[in-house]
Amino acid sequence: MANGYFQLFTNEQGTYLRAVKATQGGAEIDIKEVTEYLIAQGVPYDVPTLHQGIGMANNGASPETHIPLFNQAKAPVNETYKLFLSPDKMQATVRFYAPSVGGGRISPADFKRELSLQKITNGIKHDEIDAFFAAPKYCTDLLVAEGTPPRQGKSAVIEYLFETNLDSKPALNEDGTVDFFHLNNICHCTAGQELARLIPEDRGEAGVNVLNEFIKPIDVKSQTLKKTNNTEISEDKLTLLAGADGHVTLVEGKVFVANVYTVENVNNVTGNIEFEGSVVVTGNVFTNFTVKAKGNIEVHGIVEGADLESGGDIIIYRGMKGMGRGTLKAGNNIISQFIENAKVEAGGYVSTEAILHSKVIAANEITVTSKKGFITGGRVSAGNLVHVKTLGSQMGSDTIVEVGVDPTMKQKIQNLKKEIADLNKDIKAAQPILNSMAQKIASGVKMAPDQIKYVQNLTLENKARAEEVEKALAQLDELENQVERSGNAQVIVTGEVYVGTVIAIGDVSMTVRSNMSYCRFVKLGGEVKMTAI
Repeated sequence: MANGYFQLFTNEQGTYLRAVKATQGGAEIDIKEVTEYLIAQGVPYDVPTLHQGIGMANNGASPETHIPLFNQAKAPVNETYKLFLSPDKMQATVRFYAPSVGGGRISPADFKRELSLQKITNGIKHDEIDAFFAAPKYCTDLLVAEGTPPRQGKSAVIEYLFETNLDSKPALNEDGTVDFFHLNNICHCTAGQELARLIPEDRGEAGVNVLNEFIKPIDVKSQTLKKTNNTEISEDKLTLLAGADGHVTLVEGKVFVANVYTVENVNNVTGNIEFEGSVVVTGNVFTNFTVKAKGNIEVHGIVEGADLESGGDIIIYRGMKGMGRGTLKAGNNIISQFIENAKVEAGGYVSTEAILHSKVIAANEITVTSKKGFITGGRVSAGNLVHVKTLGSQMGSDTIVEVGVDPTMKQKIQNLKKEIADLNKDIKAAQPILNSMAQKIASGVKMAPDQIKYVQNLTLENKARAEEVEKALAQLDELENQVERSGNAQVIVTGEVYVGTVIAIGDVSMTVRSNMSYCRFVKLGGEVKMTAI
């Protein structure tokens, strides 16, 4: 395969262009390339004659075509070329043009010297250049220099060697009651157990372009294992070990090993309890007392008008009788035999056998599907699903059920967007200052110590802002995904829903006008609709 090419020659009639046809699928002669060459060499020509001749050369049967240009002999023209440098300066390509008959050729040494004058000194392809001068192929791109791209690295990764997403959702017994006892909600560990491994960052390797300029690989992030209570770090800083027997959890990127604090009752004897790990109450939590734990809270008895706050799950085996003042707040899930006259908020789901006259909020779902399984009075709100057997009451107690995006999530999204915009504005405002200072330093301008300190501080601040933007974007993506998922929010009633119950899905609602059974409520066409299960 060879591209078509052209060559000047003269005789007693004048100056001509010898156009050689491409072979075996090579590229045809480009009329634009021909005209640019003739203009550069100062060779006059007749436009229609030239166009017609190139067309015949490309499409005719003859291997070459002679095209008259003008009626005088042109002095011999030496071999020429065009040099192209890629935008990233990683490749230098040359396109040679044949000397006229009687014209001189460039020597390989002269050509390489000219590359050097153009500052192309790295990655020279000597063999390809020598091969061209031994057997030239004109009007053909020839790669004469190629740089070495940077080897990109990888950011550090922490691999956790324990279950970080425990599922403690209770199962239904055959008799319809909920099994609150066999729950996979604690991740036990023993002293010396490996909990996490650090895979250090790979910073990659710099590349070099054809101008012999270094190209940095993309910046990567480093990480370190963080020691907390009851954990140890290996000598090579790559492994995190449990320092004691206990319960291991991952909270905001930190691994905690906590011994479980066990107490019989929470009352006058114990006072309020606040513990770094998990708390187990084998008896009851009495009115006006508080239990706070960064791990889980487990109560084997009853919780009265008390306040429980957990970073993990709250599990109450005999239920919550809030007396109008009790509260439950869990970072993850809440599981209670019943919930009565209480305020409840869960970052995951709520599972119970009954909800009476309470305000219950769950980020994910609320499940009340035991043998009794009723929600009567109050307000329950869930991000995706409320699943209940009996909803409302024959006595007409005000019962409101809400599913879909809660208003606080919309506000969080707006706040995050504003935060990202403000951070990017600050980054953009600082960049011209940093660029100016960098130019001064590169040109050898000496700066005062306070100026250097200012630039260093501004650089660190901009880097911190960029990291905050990345974190905020990740949070925004997660919230927007939650909003998208909320479009499928629904209320499922496997028994009966009573007149007067209000059902809201997102920004629309309906009031049940007649008793219904075995139904599902979804948002269709901008309204709440009832469909069969």
